[in-house]
Amino acid sequence: MSRLEEWVAHGLRIVIDREQCVGFGECVKEAPEGFRLDEETVVAFARPEAVERDRLLRACAACPVDAIAVYDAAGRQLVPRPPA
Repeated sequence: MSRLEEWVAHGLRIVIDREQCVGFGECVKEAPEGFRLDEETVVAFARPEAVERDRLLRACAACPVDAIAVYDAAGRQLVPRPPA
């Protein structure tokens, strides 16, 4: 399995870094229909398009180790927030 997994939903490109994920599951708690923990206790996509955009962004931002990155249609990083 690839280290990075990507999905596009609501005009957002969501990227999971499977090596960085440590399985806290905060994203799953925020949006269980969008994310799941797999057999290795690593986050995986379920159906992110089933989650409304704002809640999907909150779920991605909930990751305490920043294993999920989100980019808008212009390629700007939204999550985690880049330094100002």
